[in-house]
Amino acid sequence: MGTLVADNPDQSRFEIFEAEERVGFAEYHRFKDEIAFIHTEIDPRFEGRGLAGKLARAALDSAREQGLAVLPFCPYIRGWISKHPDYVDLVPDGQRARFGL
Repeated sequence: MGTLVADNPDQSRFEIFEAEERVGFAEYHRFKDEIAFIHTEIDPRFEGRGLAGKLARAALDSAREQGLAVLPFCPYIRGWISKHPDYVDLVPDGQRARFGL
């Protein structure tokens, strides 16, 4: 089995699995039509495999599909968005300067 990202709304986080083992998560807070990403973490045993990037992309793609505005308080998510300008539009215009985007 490969890599899988799933939303776990009961825990308010997207989780990434490799071979059925949860290896990381991106914690969020959802309010109305906004999703604020708070913290992203990958198990140190799995670092360096690009899993955090896969997790960020899947979480942001889900936000886009749901029409949610993204508030990237998490430094990793914010940095990922800055490296992938096609995702900057998820952050409201009026909030971009706040996040350096």
